[in-house]
Amino acid sequence: MTGAQRREQLVAVGRSVFAERGYDATSIEELAVRADVSKPVVYEHFGGKEGLYAAVVDREMQRLLDRFTSALAEGGSPRALLERAALVLLDYVDSDTDGFRVLSRDSPGSGTYSSLLGELARRVEFLLAEQFAARGFDPRLAGLYSTALVGMVALVGQWWLEHRSPGREEVAARLVDLAYSGLSRLDPAPALRTTGDQPA
Repeated sequence: MTGAQRREQLVAVGRSVFAERGYDATSIEELAVRADVSKPVVYEHFGGKEGLYAAVVDREMQRLLDRFTSALAEGGSPRALLERAALVLLDYVDSDTDGFRVLSRDSPGSGTYSSLLGELARRVEFLLAEQFAARGFDPRLAGLYSTALVGMVALVGQWWLEHRSPGREEVAARLVDLAYSGLSRLDPAPALRTTGDQPA
């Protein structure tokens, strides 16, 4: 096996083990045993568990971001973009379950999943800002709304990972209906209707 092939093998094994056990519960020993190599081989390629984890996460983030970029690049109405974004995430949950588990489980440091969600929200923010400006809303608020939308879809993705019912397309349709129905009736200057615990 060449060095590049060994590296690919270790990334694949790491993806599987980190998805199954999480970062903290995974040891270099287990990674080496699963890959049928000695511990020094893992250290040689990645410098340790953290380096292998970072390689796995980088690959999964890029894989998912590529899917989102491709789906959003096709253009279309805001609702069509939202539908495609929801389906991309749910398809990723369904077809790359280990990758999604790695991204959404416990992670060392600042939290990988939140970083990924931040990147997705920034991409959606750009699209929302254009729509807001065209409709007379303050485009500076697009970041708030894009973060809310991405967070909603991502958390539902985590829930759906465990339940798998209803089906992917129905979940996407319900998500989009909730989000788009709210966006289509967006108040440019919303105010809370309650003060403290008393109805307004």
